[in-house]
Amino acid sequence: MVRKRFWRVWLQQVRAPFLVLSVALVLLGAATAHWHGFAHAGHALLLGLGVVLAHAAVNLFNELSDHRTGIDRHTARTPFSGGSGMLQAGLTAPPQVAAAAYGCLLAAGAIGIYFTLASGWPILVLMAVGALTVRFYTSHLSRWGIGELASGLALGSLVVIGVHYALTRFMTLDILYISAIPGLLTALLLFLNEFPDAEADRRGGRRHLVIRCGKKTCALIYSLTVFAVFALIALGPFILNIPYAVLIALATLPLGAAAAVRTLRHHDDSPRLVAAQGLNVALVIATDLLLALAYFL
Repeated sequence: MVRKRFWRVWLQQVRAPFLVLSVALVLLGAATAHWHGFAHAGHALLLGLGVVLAHAAVNLFNELSDHRTGIDRHTARTPFSGGSGMLQAGLTAPPQVAAAAYGCLLAAGAIGIYFTLASGWPILVLMAVGALTVRFYTSHLSRWGIGELASGLALGSLVVIGVHYALTRFMTLDILYISAIPGLLTALLLFLNEFPDAEADRRGGRRHLVIRCGKKTCALIYSLTVFAVFALIALGPFILNIPYAVLIALATLPLGAAAAVRTLRHHDDSPRLVAAQGLNVALVIATDLLLALAYFL
């Protein structure tokens, strides 16, 4: 019973359900490599472990920072935002969370070093950018107004680029193009989840886009970006060496449209915005997985 409770607490502490995003991103990078004629299941699994550990680390650093600044004591917790509540409930302690965060980051770094030796120095550059983003996202980047951009880059585009390069040892323009789509989607995931926490974040010293521009303006930015994602998907096969199968990812357009409409209507009503947050999560994960499926096909 004690062991079950231990694992339940720590799975909540690392925000385990959100780690599915990392798996989807690694699958997309492995899929693009497969489409280009390269496949290595063992390396793909090891890359997946590294990315999941890095994602867990950023979640832990975020929880730790929001606990220290008091942000999570003032948020209205939802299934998608507001923190796990484990630190506030006393079920974990800051030194434990800090140790787990650095442990995950170091383990991910060790995997990155292996692929640097196996595939070349570009992996080291990508790993360094990712590690800096993981460590300083909450404490600095989100206070400088570039948190959304940094998260989309580090836990979106660079994951796809890094996995593809680690498996193939080359990079092409079509991979850079397709990686922009999960990058934007990851940024949108964070962006919409900032809406309910905006006031608590402002008190805690954050200065992200929702605080700087206001919810009404950001609801419009969110909606336009959603449709920009689908424009990129639709145009890709006609301008670059991208398989026409990626057009199956347009199947998530109704999810995106519904999330956009609800955000425009309820941007200032957190309880009613929860439905839009759920649609947004489904949009991000489903689109990434459909893109991966398209390349495997």
